[in-house]
Amino acid sequence: MNKPDSTSFEERRKHLASLSDEELYNYFWELTAKVVDPLLELGKKNTTPAIERSVLLRMGFSSLEAAPIVDGIVARGLIGKGAGHVVWKLSEALGVSVRDAGVALASGKHWDEAVALFKEVDHA
Repeated sequence: MNKPDSTSFEERRKHLASLSDEELYNYFWELTAKVVDPLLELGKKNTTPAIERSVLLRMGFSSLEAAPIVDGIVARGLIGKGAGHVVWKLSEALGVSVRDAGVALASGKHWDEAVALFKEVDHA
């Protein structure tokens, strides 16, 4: 293992030496944003069936209910909308509880309505 070279540290910090504490603070958060922002963006735009099942479990659905809901969402190209969002939006459209809407989807009902709700949004 190589020992860190103290002169390389001095060279690397030259651009920081003249900054005030406030400027260093702001620079730290600027660099942090450059690292974290792409990760947040990935999290907003990408999901997996496992994540969506987890969301449904936290909404109170059993794993036996969550699996067919997520499978149906994937099969219909709605995974990017989010499983919880699909179930919630359907419940609003049908005027039923979130639980009832999810159980209906899990049993194969109302998929055309769910798809239509999001196709309308995509074309608006």
